[in-house]
Amino acid sequence: MGCFECCIKCLGGVPYASLVATILCFSGVALFCGCGHVALTGTVTMVENHFSRITSDHATLVDVVQILQYIIYGIACFFFLYGIILLAEGFYTTSAVKEMHSEFKTTVCGRCISAMFVFLTYILGLGWLGIFGFSAVPVFLFYNMWTTCGAMKSPIANLTSVDNICVDVRQYGIIPWNATPGKACGSTLSDICNTSEFYLSYHLYIVACAGAGATVIALLIYVMATTYNFAVLKFKSYDHSHTTKF
Repeated sequence: MGCFECCIKCLGGVPYASLVATILCFSGVALFCGCGHVALTGTVTMVENHFSRITSDHATLVDVVQILQYIIYGIACFFFLYGIILLAEGFYTTSAVKEMHSEFKTTVCGRCISAMFVFLTYILGLGWLGIFGFSAVPVFLFYNMWTTCGAMKSPIANLTSVDNICVDVRQYGIIPWNATPGKACGSTLSDICNTSEFYLSYHLYIVACAGAGATVIALLIYVMATTYNFAVLKFKSYDHSHTTKF
């Protein structure tokens, strides 16, 4: 067999579905974790500087953000390893890999591990659907604030003053109702909207939400790929055992 035939055989053994899913998963998780981490830090800075002057009022928010950031670290590490494992499993269940062996063999343990990947990937996909929905919440909140700032630049005709336009973050449960000032109106709100913390956090939340959506798509591809791999293992195992009887 020449070099060209070997290259073709190797390319035929690449699990392209798992490879695409792995690239998409790594990209999505990296965007979600990296952008989400920075956006959370910017949100805390914005609240501390403009909406809550007493440390005890936003202490709970700081604790929650720190917990979320630690969770982000764990998610990044877990999916880096899990993506590599699923990609390796895809390589070992392609036809080219099987053809390199004179006899295809599989065990009950191997089929159980493959079935476990199908179940675990399905559960992770459902979990990431929830994360995707959760990541859309700060995008919605920042979008409301963004549109409110835009309304001040071109105020509605029946408003006598832009000071009537306010954003109260206390209604979102971010800080308690007794926090001061808790809200921003008029020129103060306009100044907040022009800060780097607000602008950067808003767009980073959008990118993080898009990253979560990309991860959901990647896990959907993984589910299809692992299901196919399990079916191949089961079929080949049955076919091999059936052939040995005769």
